[in-house]
Amino acid sequence: MKDQKKAEQIAAERVQLLAPLLEEGLDPAKAKEIKARICEQTGISERTLRRYLATYRHEGFGGLKPKSKGKQPSRFVLHGEFYPVMDKTIVEDCFRRSIQKYGVPEAVYFDNGKQYRTKWMTRACSKLGVRLLFAKPYSPEATGKVERFNRVVDSFLSEAALEKPKTLERLNELFQVWLTECYQNKPHSALENKRSPETVFRSDKKALRFVEPESLAHAFLHCESRKVDKSGCISFMDRKYEVGLPFIGCTVDVVYDPADITELSIEYEGHDPWKVKELVIGERAGKRPPLPNHLQPQQADSSRLLSAAEERSQKRHMEQAPAVTYRRVSKGNGHV
Repeated sequence: MKDQKKAEQIAAERVQLLAPLLEEGLDPAKAKEIKARICEQTGISERTLRRYLATYRHEGFGGLKPKSKGKQPSRFVLHGEFYPVMDKTIVEDCFRRSIQKYGVPEAVYFDNGKQYRTKWMTRACSKLGVRLLFAKPYSPEATGKVERFNRVVDSFLSEAALEKPKTLERLNELFQVWLTECYQNKPHSALENKRSPETVFRSDKKALRFVEPESLAHAFLHCESRKVDKSGCISFMDRKYEVGLPFIGCTVDVVYDPADITELSIEYEGHDPWKVKELVIGERAGKRPPLPNHLQPQQADSSRLLSAAEERSQKRHMEQAPAVTYRRVSKGNGHV
């Protein structure tokens, strides 16, 4: 382990843990009771405790120091940028761009979030031959290097606020400059001889593995499951696709490009993938004959409804008798 101080601190903690078991002439029953109490208090297994004890008796204090895990990560950032959305497509795009620039990795290590634990991610890694690993849930130390890099991003955002970029493209331009000059090529205290992340990455003699663009595009297609209905079709994004009568009741994998779903690829165990197109109802039927001229819709010159209403209104006024008034009748006429 590179950090000797931290290794010695961990070894000292383990010695303190074992101290009650190192007394001479300790009764076996008492030792068993002490082991049970230590396991209950610390959460470690009895097997681990026995391993610590055996190692200390054979190798002493140095045997309890954590062993180096071999090759040290370079901390080199393969790709990073700001996006206008916050969903799983960010992970897809960033991962794909990283592979395009630096080849296919042997393994990838993701956080345990739901945006990483997707069927698409499992399929993409399987197609590319990449080992997919996830961090332990509720273990901040498992993603410590990423959290440390997030502080680098925060420092960039503080500087970018002074620059006031007007567009997302300009923000990403500034970030690439910052990433290259203030991180990738800057001495890193956690790396051997305080080398820069890019220097460590470039010094790796292992050849990069690139894949054909077609294979990469196929690996990054999306995949969902659908059950074939009684007519041999599936419903996908409010559209119908004919899969075939032999697959009635089966659940098939639908592989598609989100940008174009006019054609899908269907995968089913024991069968080679095949293509299906959107089912257009009535596509194979003949054209509908035109209506006769006398049945064709005619352009109206006036409103028949208004004409009928006007005629009825006039008739109503004629039928209504005018009201009779006697105010103007002269009394001299003799009429009452």
